[in-house]
Amino acid sequence: MEQENYKVRAEELRKQIEYHSNRYYNMDDPEITDYEYDMMMQELKKLEKEHPELVIPDSPTQKVGGTAKRTAGVLVRHNVPMLSLQDVFSKEEVYEFVHEMQEQLENPEFVVEYKIDGLSMALRYEEGELKLAVTRGDGIIQGEDVTANARVISDVKKKLKQPLPYIEIRGEVYMKNADFEKVNETQEMLGKKTFANPRNCAAGTLRQLDSRITKERKLSMFVFNVQEVRGHEFKTHVEGYEYLKKQGVPVIEDYRVCHTADEVWDAICKIGENRGNLSYDIDGAVVKLNSIADRQKLGATSKVPRWAIAYKYPPEEKETKLLDIELSVGRTGRITPTAIFEPIRLCGTSVSRATLHNQDFINTLDVGIGDTIVVYKSGEIIPKIKEVRKEKRPADWQRFQIPDTCPVCGAKTVREKDTADIRCVSPDCPAQLERHIINFVGRDAMDIKGFGAVYVTELVRLGYIHDIADIYVLKNHREELIEQGIIGKEKNTDKLLDAIEQSKQNEPFRLLTGFGIQNVGKAAAKAIMRQFKSIDALAKADREQLLEVNDIGEVSAECILDYFASEKNQKILERLREYGLTMELAEDDTVGDLLAGLTIVVTGTLPNLGRKEAQELIEKNGGKAAGSVSKKTSYVLAGENAGSKLTKAEQLGIPVITEEEFLHMIQKDA
Repeated sequence: MEQENYKVRAEELRKQIEYHSNRYYNMDDPEITDYEYDMMMQELKKLEKEHPELVIPDSPTQKVGGTAKRTAGVLVRHNVPMLSLQDVFSKEEVYEFVHEMQEQLENPEFVVEYKIDGLSMALRYEEGELKLAVTRGDGIIQGEDVTANARVISDVKKKLKQPLPYIEIRGEVYMKNADFEKVNETQEMLGKKTFANPRNCAAGTLRQLDSRITKERKLSMFVFNVQEVRGHEFKTHVEGYEYLKKQGVPVIEDYRVCHTADEVWDAICKIGENRGNLSYDIDGAVVKLNSIADRQKLGATSKVPRWAIAYKYPPEEKETKLLDIELSVGRTGRITPTAIFEPIRLCGTSVSRATLHNQDFINTLDVGIGDTIVVYKSGEIIPKIKEVRKEKRPADWQRFQIPDTCPVCGAKTVREKDTADIRCVSPDCPAQLERHIINFVGRDAMDIKGFGAVYVTELVRLGYIHDIADIYVLKNHREELIEQGIIGKEKNTDKLLDAIEQSKQNEPFRLLTGFGIQNVGKAAAKAIMRQFKSIDALAKADREQLLEVNDIGEVSAECILDYFASEKNQKILERLREYGLTMELAEDDTVGDLLAGLTIVVTGTLPNLGRKEAQELIEKNGGKAAGSVSKKTSYVLAGENAGSKLTKAEQLGIPVITEEEFLHMIQKDA
């Protein structure tokens, strides 16, 4: 390869790595596997090593982690950098590291332990009390304050039994596979996007603004290092672990102290053999020096410590035969194909299913029943189909085609314009009922506390619920429900029935959201109700009137018209009205027009108003409260610690206002 070609390839790799790094660290939505990312990074490192003139200051090889985002809290400066580790991929590289350490140090000890696939977090304790939890962020300067969310993770100790003046510990926040599966089941039932793997789910959950969601999703944490300590001295890494275990702090399991390269490699192999038996994902093994003095002597580069490496296991993949393609129907009618194949063992577990996403994915993969497929599982719980062995396909092979009728109810299916989704549009399709009810009682819609997916499934299965209106006659079956123990004993049953009764007073936008009209989510429902004031007025609206609403386009308008034109839905609406649900805005809820046409983003801590309160005032005065800054933003209402949204507003030249200026804007006599 000529010099110019080396330069072009290096630039190409940097762009790809930056793109995928942003999706992994900052969006929690990767498009490629860890292994594919690692291979790109290795190729770039090799190019830069062989051609030093290609190295530039902002190359991904010179950076640590992602950027620090202000999502769950304010940004916090690191007391101790949270560096990444140097990745190695072969036995030779492991031996090279061990021999290097032995040449520089006298009889070094090594600790080999699991490399958990999660999100790094540091915990700071003062006099034994948890004071701060911070994510890795950029790894060098700052991370995000996630203390409120850390406090609801059961593995995070709020108080240490044997307090020290100060200690900072670093660990990995992760999600157990069983907990991850439950989260994705709930996401699927609600018609929401599922998470690609436990790591991404854990990262998104730790950054949640609502700590209740963090608590519900059951994050876990292992601590793998003492970052800094005052008032005490640990001579070795293992001593630090022993202290933490006495405090009830979970540390990395089954670590092993080694003295030779053979022992280190044997420990790595043992971890690799056992990883399929763990209840969580690991993506490698870490080899680190045990002696703290040796670590301090060697120090670190700008990117990695010199005293540790991470061995990354190669992805495991196997051939198997595709036996069938199963079709399931979600809440919105979307049909999802799932590959059913001869069971194989990957990473120690038996797998026999993998999603095929949609018809476009099937076409690209060029797959049909009877094909020999390659399935892989690279540090993830979810098996994926990599490719088809076309040379092994049967003579009577045909590419699979999702039928044009619903596999559950037989109704005609349609492919949505500009999407890959094929849907059943029949309102009577039974497969959609459970998910429809779960959406109706969920937090974004009627928010009926305690009405979980398990209760919905059972009540639908036993014939108590056939549509959303049936929820409000469950009280008539109180004795039966208690007797059968569907919801629990008397106390639990009455608690849920009371919550259902209280939901009748909800604002009408929640009811509209609960209808589950395609393309009408919570934000659109609020905008619609501001315009029409009542569900009845909306039901009588024509296309032109609907298109006058800012958030409503042609597709959404068509969905709304179809919904209210349905005779079945009209009957449900009549019953809901009869049962006393709130169908129109109260006088106090009527919307003014002082902020009509304006989009305002609230960021930071305001002097008097809470963020939710400020957003409600924006909407009550006819404005739109947006969550992110863009060119369409009219103003940014900023308080203390406004962070990245304020920076972006300044870059785009968007006016920034204070709380006082905002309140002046919504005064009628201003």
